[in-house]
Amino acid sequence: MKKRIYIPLLVIGVLLAMTAAVAACHWSTIQKYWPFARQYFPTLSYNTLPAEPDNLAAMARKQIGVTVKYDPSYEKLSYPGGDVPQERGVCTDVVIRALRLKGIDLQKEVHEDMSRHFSLYPNNWGLKRPDKNIDHRRVPNLQVYFTRRGWSLPVTDNAADYKPGDIVTCRVSSGRPHIMVVSDHTTANGTPMVIHNLGNGTRENPQLFTFKLTGHYRPTYSNTSR
Repeated sequence: MKKRIYIPLLVIGVLLAMTAAVAACHWSTIQKYWPFARQYFPTLSYNTLPAEPDNLAAMARKQIGVTVKYDPSYEKLSYPGGDVPQERGVCTDVVIRALRLKGIDLQKEVHEDMSRHFSLYPNNWGLKRPDKNIDHRRVPNLQVYFTRRGWSLPVTDNAADYKPGDIVTCRVSSGRPHIMVVSDHTTANGTPMVIHNLGNGTRENPQLFTFKLTGHYRPTYSNTSR
């Protein structure tokens, strides 16, 4: 009798393991088509916060399934509007690409501001002048620029303070600065998800408070040039 019980349990265990392995291998594709999965499988649903259809989170979400690699290589970029190939990038590229769809070119904006106010920006890399290929792709520079734009908000541990399209910065466990876009999707307890590239391409997941937050910013979309 025991053998009859163990065999079905073993089969179920193997099937569950195989399903998990397939999901892990194809997670980017699952995320890309999640809205369609949600339509046909309501039990997989997440909560959605009220937001404009073209909010920054929606713009960032377009990168899921497109940007599938993390690549911090330095590259010479065209200017303005320069970018590395869409299939790769770093955490800042998620924000850069999303804001371009909202009419803000961080490459141009940060370069122009640094050219006028270089001493106000971090001197972490030994540069003596702005570099339009990389300055906008560095989190500490973006933190200064966002603050100078008047986008800065208090950092709190209250999930309700973070709205769809907000930008947050943190330091991951390695100490590396990181940046994320707050999603209009939330977990079951109401905590917003984030859209970011932490190492495996652009993903949407519940990591808003996983790491200690160091900045909170809410972009405005007028008077772009300083």
